[in-house]
Amino acid sequence: MRTDRVRNFSIIAHIDHGKSTLADRLLQKTGAVSPREFRAQMLDTMDLERERGITIKASAVQIFYKQGGHRYILNLIDTPGHVDFSYEVSRSLTACEGALLLVDAAQGVEAQTVANAYEAIAHDLKIIPVINKIDLPSARPEEVMEEMEQTLGIDPAEVILASAKTGQGIDEILEAIVERIPAPSGSEDAPLKALVFDSVFDNYRGVIIYVRIFDGRIKPGERIRMLRAGREYEVQEVGTFRPKMTHSKERFAGETGYVIANIKDLGEVRVGDTVTHVESASAEAVKPLPGYKEPQQMVFCGLYPSSDTSYESLRGALDRLRLNDSSFSYEPETSEALGFGFRCGFLGLLHMEIVQERLEREEGVELVQTAPTVTYEILRTNGEVVHIENPSALPPPDEVEEIREPFVQANFIVPSESIGALMKLCEDRRGTYVRTEYIGTSRTVLVYDLPLAEIVYDFYDKLKSATRGYGTMSYDMLGYRSGSLVKLDILVNGKRLDALSVIVHREEADRRGRRLALRLKKEIPKHLFQIPIQAAIGTRIIARETIPAVGKNVTGKCYGGDITRKRKLWAKQREGKKRMKSIGSVDIPQEAFLAILSTEE
Repeated sequence: MRTDRVRNFSIIAHIDHGKSTLADRLLQKTGAVSPREFRAQMLDTMDLERERGITIKASAVQIFYKQGGHRYILNLIDTPGHVDFSYEVSRSLTACEGALLLVDAAQGVEAQTVANAYEAIAHDLKIIPVINKIDLPSARPEEVMEEMEQTLGIDPAEVILASAKTGQGIDEILEAIVERIPAPSGSEDAPLKALVFDSVFDNYRGVIIYVRIFDGRIKPGERIRMLRAGREYEVQEVGTFRPKMTHSKERFAGETGYVIANIKDLGEVRVGDTVTHVESASAEAVKPLPGYKEPQQMVFCGLYPSSDTSYESLRGALDRLRLNDSSFSYEPETSEALGFGFRCGFLGLLHMEIVQERLEREEGVELVQTAPTVTYEILRTNGEVVHIENPSALPPPDEVEEIREPFVQANFIVPSESIGALMKLCEDRRGTYVRTEYIGTSRTVLVYDLPLAEIVYDFYDKLKSATRGYGTMSYDMLGYRSGSLVKLDILVNGKRLDALSVIVHREEADRRGRRLALRLKKEIPKHLFQIPIQAAIGTRIIARETIPAVGKNVTGKCYGGDITRKRKLWAKQREGKKRMKSIGSVDIPQEAFLAILSTEE
């Protein structure tokens, strides 16, 4: 097979700019799927993706295209657009030589458009700019072309106008892929060198690894080694995606595909590892390929099994999902309130929500989730610096010299009339203004430095409200900065619940504590005894609410007679309730753990 007839490319864009629809049209145009097999969002295989209308997992597919009397192999990777899944984009771009940069003709350049374009430039990829949805009545292709030139330095002459919905411009896109994107530079005769860019788990065939072959060739019966993991396997099957898994005799340099090698242990595969033949590894003829950008978990929360799910079942479910989504992490932890569980790290709040829903749907486990937190850097009085992901792990106050919180630089692209509302929102969240840039006459780029803890909860919803749905955001980590921070504890029935602890700014602590106590009072159901809810900083109680007992004092048997008879019965009942309160346990629903997310008055 000639590598000069191969093209590897991704589709990158902001969320809802038409990536999945464009991928569908490319599949139809090249005959990769028959009309009978076709369905919308062909590469979105999860029900969750279809329900939400977003791409969560990058998907690979091989299509064939004839041009100039030659048959070309096009390997397409469709990528997500939400900022939480930028890791999937980074992973996909590592396996490509080019990218289609898709921009909505009505919405124009948005935050993730810029972030993904810079990611592609950093990987030294050839970018083909495409303006999609030109059939919309609100389309403004000339203005969007000007925005792309101003923000990304793209030559308007290179932009392709298209509509994935109607099929307009699809031929031009296919021609541009062949003509503009360079062919892979690998050699089939060199020692095997392949990058693992994804993996899935099959109950019958074990771990299936997705690879991009940079050099050499691979076929069934050969012995391969994972260089970083140091494990060896015998290849059982190789193949590609058309779009279903289709086995073949051999895979060559420049191609993407899958490898099945009887890998049963979930922990043996690491995305980013390099695959080579055993003899090449033994002779040290192959060095590990440089990995891509490592995932950086931004949000952490505890996942605990409910009464119907065992700890081991949850561990197995996390193992399997971790193989399919290596961008989240988990480690065992114990909570006094919830028992044994796991501390999990995610790329963002949507990523956390998706992982929880996938665990419940795909694995059938029932979960209790604690409120999300971020990582803090603690400078102890002895000079030691430690990182904590759980507020309950904060050392005693007399051992803490300084608490540092993570900051991000957030880039907002908003309509010009929404600048005031957005600036107020950022100021309320302790943001620091950096700069303003203008895109044309109607849109503005605002840059703010913000504490990550202030944006992981409901900031995105507030942004959409402040900008009437037109504002978009992307952010990059800046590092840790010192702040006046304290740990806010919640006591329910006199017991400190570590799962409800949170680190907040000192100026916000009192107000946050009062709101949280009120919210928990609404969420926790009444019991047969009074339940006090208290918010505390250290030993100082800053707020209190009381959930009244569900039952009233009963005097049904005291007919007539002196009032002392009733008082005697009431006293007896008070003693019974007091005893019940001391030995009874408070049932706390899932909503109470998520109440900490609310910042509403």
